[in-house]
Amino acid sequence: MLTRQLRLAPNNLFKRLQHSVPWFVHPSPSPLQQNVLPSEPPSVPQDAPDILKHLHAQLIQSPHLEKSALSIAPAILPQPGPPLPLRSPQGRRKRGGTYPGVSAYDTDTGGLWNWVVSAQVKEGTEGRGSIQSVVRLVRKTLLNHSPPLELPSKSGKQKGVDWVMIDGGQFAIHILSKAAREKYFNNSGEW
Repeated sequence: MLTRQLRLAPNNLFKRLQHSVPWFVHPSPSPLQQNVLPSEPPSVPQDAPDILKHLHAQLIQSPHLEKSALSIAPAILPQPGPPLPLRSPQGRRKRGGTYPGVSAYDTDTGGLWNWVVSAQVKEGTEGRGSIQSVVRLVRKTLLNHSPPLELPSKSGKQKGVDWVMIDGGQFAIHILSKAAREKYFNNSGEW
């Protein structure tokens, strides 16, 4: 009788395993699945300039970008730091004074840029030229727009770049890797 139970035990065990979840599979989603970015990119604000709306339409088509991490938002001013202690210039050449002059934050616009565009490349493609490819797409889009936007001359190819910023005059465009975004910017996506 014991031998018969031993012979039937593997069959019963097999039947039980067919209908149950193995012990090592957790029924709730894993932490990696919970932090998945939404598949749709955030929409462009209605008051954004037309050139940024056109740029957004071009960037959505890029195979190198994480679509859900593409954003266009008004610039947020940084918190002001402590004021410098006033000290008058000294010596014959009148150096060493702490008069700060006029800041870019004292202008009518309130900052250096009115708008900020951020585009994150797909993870694992940073060292394979994806950032440079997106930079070329951005430059081509802005230079071919009517009227063309004046951009600074492009720099030579750089290796190991995780973050590139393009100054568009009234807006800044950040093209970066996921590691650079996590390191330099807060997790809420604010720039």
